[in-house]
Amino acid sequence: MSASALATLRTALATLRSDATTDRAFVQTARAQAAWFKTLPPKFEEVWLGLVDRLESSALFTEESCSFSQTDLLDNLALVLDKAEAKLTSHT
Repeated sequence: MSASALATLRTALATLRSDATTDRAFVQTARAQAAWFKTLPPKFEEVWLGLVDRLESSALFTEESCSFSQTDLLDNLALVLDKAEAKLTSHT
């Protein structure tokens, strides 16, 4: 895994959380950096891209809805990054 790819994803996620960027810009960055998930078990990429797809779909909602929480989705994206980093760190 590229440390720069991880840093790019973490920065993009933090920027999205602070409302300094759009969902669309984050999704583009998330997809562009997804190649580094290839160094992990396939489930990581599958989960990451699934969450990114949900975020992209959620752009239709302007607020939290009863069936969707953008905050929870962003928390899950951060969790995937944490777990991916831990997995790669444990193998070095």
